[in-house]
Amino acid sequence: MKHPVREGLAKAHYSAVHLEMRDVYTPDDPEYARWRAGHRYENDPTKLPDYWGAWGDLVTETTRRGVVIRRARIVSEPVTDYIKYEHDLTFANVAAGELVRWLPRRKAADIPLPGTDLWMFDGASVLFTYFSGVGEVADREWRTEPAVVKLVSSAFEAVWDRATPHEEYKLF
Repeated sequence: MKHPVREGLAKAHYSAVHLEMRDVYTPDDPEYARWRAGHRYENDPTKLPDYWGAWGDLVTETTRRGVVIRRARIVSEPVTDYIKYEHDLTFANVAAGELVRWLPRRKAADIPLPGTDLWMFDGASVLFTYFSGVGEVADREWRTEPAVVKLVSSAFEAVWDRATPHEEYKLF
């Protein structure tokens, strides 16, 4: 499974949803270290990390095919520095065509949620991503059982309905 998210987006016909629930990812990322040292993106695409070009191109191409990409982030408040970093960079997700919303964890307490982050494509297949305790990707798993798809779909829609659009979400 070299690039399963890219594979899922390439095969998607109408929808891709991404649910993120961690407060820290890849803490040793050099780009995150640059940001912690004071680098800011300032809604300027020329300041984006090198890896962004390929992702942004993929999202743009996917949304041009008519696939709606929605990303929902459940976050603790006050937010971690890593979430501040993600928030600072999210303008690029939106510019590429993603719809992004944020939900404070306290507003998600009564939503039955899967135990890990995920992508779901066309409401039919789910890609779970399992992380180590520090936020590194440890493994991924595709699931297509109807009960799993139903849980993920229900959870994502509940989160999406309660979440605040990126443009309106103010960091706490």
